[in-house]
Amino acid sequence: MPLRVVSLLPAATEVVCLLGGRPLLVGRSHECDFPGPASGTDGVQSLPSLTAARVFHAADHAGPVDSVAIDHQVREYAAAGRSLYTLNEELLRTLRPDVILTQDLCDVCSIDVNAVRAVAARLDPVPRIVSLNPQSIEGVLDDVFVVGEATGLEHAARDAAVRLRERIYRATDFVNPFADGPCVGFLEWTDPLFIAGHWNVQLIERAGGRHPLNASVADEGAGAATGPMASLRRAGKSVRVPAEVFAATRPEFIVIAPCGLTLEQTRGVAAALSRETWWRDLPAVRRGRVALVDGNQMFNRPGPRLVDAFEFLVGWLNERPELIPAGFPWEPLTT
Repeated sequence: MPLRVVSLLPAATEVVCLLGGRPLLVGRSHECDFPGPASGTDGVQSLPSLTAARVFHAADHAGPVDSVAIDHQVREYAAAGRSLYTLNEELLRTLRPDVILTQDLCDVCSIDVNAVRAVAARLDPVPRIVSLNPQSIEGVLDDVFVVGEATGLEHAARDAAVRLRERIYRATDFVNPFADGPCVGFLEWTDPLFIAGHWNVQLIERAGGRHPLNASVADEGAGAATGPMASLRRAGKSVRVPAEVFAATRPEFIVIAPCGLTLEQTRGVAAALSRETWWRDLPAVRRGRVALVDGNQMFNRPGPRLVDAFEFLVGWLNERPELIPAGFPWEPLTT
């Protein structure tokens, strides 16, 4: 009998579908929205949703986003030890999954693995829990194999990982890894400011940029780990920084891709930044080098479309627009 798979992580859902495993999926999280009908395949929105957000979900909010209020609510829940998400145990029991895909990287982004395990332990039979925890580009590619093994799609996983890695190598050919590239400011949240962490720092650096406030660090014994050895560099999680510190780096390029926000919502928070004097004085703003990106779809999901995000960065930073994938959800900030 085919496996019955529930994915509670958007990136994992995208991997399953990339491997041709859409027919195996019987349930998803409320955040799993890709692939959709426009992709030419059977979308995932028709699957029953097992989770809900207690604080904020981009698709549920039309109009302006209050970044400060959302940050405050998230901190309140974290301080109280409360999960930001709910899980429908009764529906999960009805779906009788053999495998549940979840994560153990960020309690803010998706439901945490401990909450899933607590519910799964009460099911009969108890499903297998597969928790993903990628913190690098290589970790994301490794997860393709992990998901492939868990779903019985090992051969498809091997082929998919090879294709994704080839695209990374192909884009890297347009980057001089030994040049002192431009300073890139990457905002994963705008009020307060949170700058890039984990794989996004790697994407910036491998695309030819510098990310000085949270730069990657070479593994012990790896030397400088530049060029082909860049996979031996790691960056920490996203970091909150004061506006004056961010401004002091004088970024020449800025990417605004708030975690969980759509492109339309990103326009709103970018407009709020544009009203700040310190912001208007930044070199990137003065030269029109600020990119607004749909963070809900790109950069913040550690899945296959990080390769699209990398191709975008290489094309944008190196003035090679032909490298930017067609339909990539971004636009320049207009002032």
